Amino acid sequence: MARVYLSLGSNIEPQHYLPAALAELRQAFGPITVSPAYRSRSVGFDGADFVNLAVGLDTPLSPAALNDWLHALEDRHGRRRDGPRYSDRTLDLDIVFYDALVIDGPGHLQLPRKELKHAFVLRPIADIAPDFRHPISGQRMAELWATFPVEREPLTLEPLPD
Repeated sequence: MARVYLSLGSNIEPQHYLPAALAELRQAFGPITVSPAYRSRSVGFDGADFVNLAVGLDTPLSPAALNDWLHALEDRHGRRRDGPRYSDRTLDLDIVFYDALVIDGPGHLQLPRKELKHAFVLRPIADIAPDFRHPISGQRMAELWATFPVEREPLTLEPLPD
């Protein structure tokens, strides 16, 4: 079993799609660790605010198989892939860490995810895995968050329904 940390985001009806994704993750993987949710501005395009959170779970799936499973989950919830890469979306689910694995190959699967440089990915993971060490830098998530320039990417807590 691998310990995996995911980033989940939505800027189309996040109050509906994020709880739905969490329910499917629980059903498929059993107990999961869920961070608080945070609202932030969209990055890379002019769109509605995103609501993001992180999930920690254990899985027997390989990184590629898990990535395919997450894409299918996005698709089941109306994720459109026929528009620009940076656009509004019902769900965006990314593997940020898969144990201490480092993959920088072709395609969309990249571990750890480069988006960790953004508050909307780093903060939720630091909330649920403060002692997890980045497999390249060796820094703990709590250390990375403590040195993050929070004024650059403000976050506000966003309660989600159960």
